[in-house]
Amino acid sequence: MASASPVVQGLHLMAKPVGPICNLDCSYCFYLEKEQLYPPRERFRMSDEVLRAYIQGYIAAQPSPEVEFTWQGGEPTLLGLDFFQRAVTCQREFGAGKVIRNTLQTNGTLLDDEWCAFLAREGFMVGLSLDGPREVHDLYRPDKRGRSSFDAVMAGLNLMKKHGVQFNVLVTVARDVANHPLEIYGFLKAQGVRYIQFNPVVERLPGAADVNQGLSFATPPELRLHAVDEPGVVTAQSVEPERYGDFLIAIFNEWVRHDVGDIHVMNFEWALAAWCQLAPSVCLFSPRCGKAAIVEHDGNVYSCDHFMYPEYRLGNLNEDDPATLLASPAQQAFGAAKETTLPTMCRQCDYRFACHGECPKNRFMTAPNGEPGLNYLCPAYKKYFRHLTPYMNAMAQLISHGQPASLIMQAFDGPLIVPLKPAR
Repeated sequence: MASASPVVQGLHLMAKPVGPICNLDCSYCFYLEKEQLYPPRERFRMSDEVLRAYIQGYIAAQPSPEVEFTWQGGEPTLLGLDFFQRAVTCQREFGAGKVIRNTLQTNGTLLDDEWCAFLAREGFMVGLSLDGPREVHDLYRPDKRGRSSFDAVMAGLNLMKKHGVQFNVLVTVARDVANHPLEIYGFLKAQGVRYIQFNPVVERLPGAADVNQGLSFATPPELRLHAVDEPGVVTAQSVEPERYGDFLIAIFNEWVRHDVGDIHVMNFEWALAAWCQLAPSVCLFSPRCGKAAIVEHDGNVYSCDHFMYPEYRLGNLNEDDPATLLASPAQQAFGAAKETTLPTMCRQCDYRFACHGECPKNRFMTAPNGEPGLNYLCPAYKKYFRHLTPYMNAMAQLISHGQPASLIMQAFDGPLIVPLKPAR
């Protein structure tokens, strides 16, 4: 491994130790097709050599006293519990007195008592992919034989509750999922879920070059070269912009009346942070990106998991340390492009402070003035932020006076005080 270089502040390197391999066959998953970018007999399993290089280099690169490891896939539990036991042992070896935290994103279908006892004992925060009640969840999340995965996911959820595992639920909002906002929210509340995140599905249909590589979705270079201005160019699973806005608003209306401070919907908390003039905690709504790269099973590091293509390969952990790769000119340019390519319509938008153009992968539309780079979800966010403004102003005002944001719920028994404009 190369010698240490100057540390990149806020470095985050998410691991994909099993690459794109998964036991489910979710039709909206953008990562499953990455298998086509490897040789036919590729062994999608992070070796112990790469594991040690990742853990040692990642800990050494962090300036803070806490280091968070994030494990995703594919489905990372396919590697078996032994892999993660070795990972934890390795973290202790190279921990250097730092507090080590782990998060694991999983579909939950392979969790059993042994897994959950380990996750609880080691303090893992688990993100569980669950799209709602059976009829909603099974719209897009079958197993490899086309069968329902709902019962297996719910078994995993209940085992985590039994063992006291810390977990949140990730709901992937595909086109038809967006038709069921209150059913999904009510179901998750009934299951005792207290931390929820909603992720929209936005994927373009592939061009000829993509099809030749066996890909089902358009690659990022094509996203930047061709604007989308006609219907049918996004996949059938992609959420419709206005419907996504309506989805978030419907859940927000329920949350702001009954659940502030009790149910933590990350989408709403991100917005509240913006109205409180705090720095964004997620790359999605940051002015720039580039600080959240990924390491694949073979040690290759890419700019982002949405940009896991050869053009965005930064290096390999067997040869380079993470700080060097994230400080590289290529990654710095990748991160800065989010801000420098922002169209005029976004620069002049009242909600730029809360959105910053969202994810670059979704910025393939043409603005009304003909300028490229408008986000596909722009209509959703404008509608959503416009609706949120009076409530967010009120909650930000409460917080600024040392009061809990949950007091907003009392306003529904009387008039809601609405400041004139969002805080900047």
